[in-house]
Amino acid sequence: MSTLREIIHENVREGELFEKLDRNWVRCFACGHCCKIPEGQPGVCKVRYNRSGSLFVPWGYGFGMLGCDLHCGYCQNWVTSQALRDPAAVVGPMRVTPAELVHDALRQGGRVIVSTYNEPLITSEWAIAVFKEARVSGLVTGFVSNGNGTPQVLEYVRPWVDLYKVDLKSFDDRHYRQLGGRLQPILDSIGRLHEMGFWLEFNDCNDELTRLAEFLAGVSPDIPWHVTAFHKDYKMTDPENTTAKTLIRAAEIGKSAGLRYVYAGNLPGMVGDWENTRCPNCRAASHRTPQLSDHRLLPYASGLLPILWRQHSRTVGSCVSGTDYRSSLCSAHALPIRFSCIRLLRSPDHFLSWVSTIRRNGERTWQS
Repeated sequence: MSTLREIIHENVREGELFEKLDRNWVRCFACGHCCKIPEGQPGVCKVRYNRSGSLFVPWGYGFGMLGCDLHCGYCQNWVTSQALRDPAAVVGPMRVTPAELVHDALRQGGRVIVSTYNEPLITSEWAIAVFKEARVSGLVTGFVSNGNGTPQVLEYVRPWVDLYKVDLKSFDDRHYRQLGGRLQPILDSIGRLHEMGFWLEFNDCNDELTRLAEFLAGVSPDIPWHVTAFHKDYKMTDPENTTAKTLIRAAEIGKSAGLRYVYAGNLPGMVGDWENTRCPNCRAASHRTPQLSDHRLLPYASGLLPILWRQHSRTVGSCVSGTDYRSSLCSAHALPIRFSCIRLLRSPDHFLSWVSTIRRNGERTWQS
């Protein structure tokens, strides 16, 4: 009977995110470790390995896949992320094609397909194969990642990833080293993700909240930040689970640091208004299904909300701190897409949804 290692190493193909070195060594660029790997050995993730001077990577089994470049003792998804590192993580892979994955998502009424449950960066080649198929069918694509990237891997995934959520686990380099990583490559990737125009959101569950929130606000105050409650899992059976009161206090820290869109997550119904999206100008609530004018506005229009919004069955528009010029979105629209709080545009007696168009002379024309 084949071992899990043997099964994984059979379901591979030659990767793209590496360079060849002397003496049949390779250097991998899928994560911030940038592993220099000798022949016959894997990288720190355990699933990308050197075979005869080429890097072979996971292919054709599931979504997410197996392996991780970190080893967090509180991982909720350890049965997949810690495969080949922890003997108790014995979930086996299931053969599947990109087309089958997309068909299954559509059959279940899915609108978004996301690589998660292990670290998606280390299986980027497979993710992009799936996302190319997903885009043809009109699905939105995303990563939920630890953010430990490289310039090479972010450039590689950029054309095919719409949403990027970073689980920022700490703002302390010592803590990251205990998890098997370093803080700086993650902070570098956060800045790079924002500069490259990804729709970027954050999860967090640590105790260095003020410094972390100030860092994120310095990148952009419009980045959504999800403060999530710790609960005992895997090898970490203490401290006690985070209470709703503590979670709300953490959200307040983010708001005080200048972040405009802070959410207290994974304790539904216990955190009050912190589950809702509010316009930072007029404080109108949208309850995460926004009552917004989902139309194009002039680049200098005021009151713009950076909220991902599904306008039509196959169309998504988004904006973080600039205008979204991605070809996949602009192909369906005459202008780049931005959003506005309805209350800022309403008439005295009722809400209106407005469309702005740009004339050659640059004047603003409003149509109801």
